[in-house]
Amino acid sequence: MLTKQKNEGDFLGKMFATERRNLIVSHLQQEKRLTVKHLANKLNVSEATLRTDLNLLEEEGLLTRTHGGAVLNENEPPKNNFSDRAMRNIDYKKSITRKAVELISRKDCILLDASTTSLELARIIKEKETKLTVVTNGISTALELKENPSINVILIGGIARMGSMGLEGLLGKNVLDEINIEMMFTSASGFTLEDGLSDFNVYEVELKKVMVQKAKKVIALLDHTKIGTSSIAPFASIDEIDKIITDEDIPNEILQLLKDSNIDIIN
Repeated sequence: MLTKQKNEGDFLGKMFATERRNLIVSHLQQEKRLTVKHLANKLNVSEATLRTDLNLLEEEGLLTRTHGGAVLNENEPPKNNFSDRAMRNIDYKKSITRKAVELISRKDCILLDASTTSLELARIIKEKETKLTVVTNGISTALELKENPSINVILIGGIARMGSMGLEGLLGKNVLDEINIEMMFTSASGFTLEDGLSDFNVYEVELKKVMVQKAKKVIALLDHTKIGTSSIAPFASIDEIDKIITDEDIPNEILQLLKDSNIDIIN
């Protein structure tokens, strides 16, 4: 099922679960420590709903559950860290990126996000003898590509956080203003028809939103396990996505539903 359910409460109108969890993180960033009762009152949802949200956010490494509440993770690397994610579903990533590289032409200027799937794409691009300009906020991606003298690598500046290999924040926004980008290749933690692309890293999402606006085309690189799920913070609606590249294991009924929604799919 590609849609998600609304929550029980009403806070500035009905919120979806992803919006609510984004607000939870925002409140924690401001107050560092909160109780379930306090959050439930703030968001006007049941304590049972809040406990489910907090458990999910803890699994993603954004907070630590305490007796009756939660504290923000500031000094610990997230459990869902880059090296762990890099090895997850690696065969699917290789299948997807082999298709993605076929869309890239000589002298293109492309944008790669800091995802592990984009890093896998960078490893394929590095072996090609073709002139390219690659803009990225991915530290590992930039280090991979700089070894090819035919590729101009532009690293978007930002904040480096423990456990992440992506530079975050809007400090590098001016770089994007100066460059004509043909295509952005991006992955995500999840994709639904309602949310579009969403990610667990609320710090990186603000930059991803700007990237989406600056690219002429947005290509989503998603293995089938991410389609039909939502993460904390959306960054690209279905109207902003030009193409989705996925793997061969996507169920036929989901594939047909995507096609019926006029989404261009390569699988």
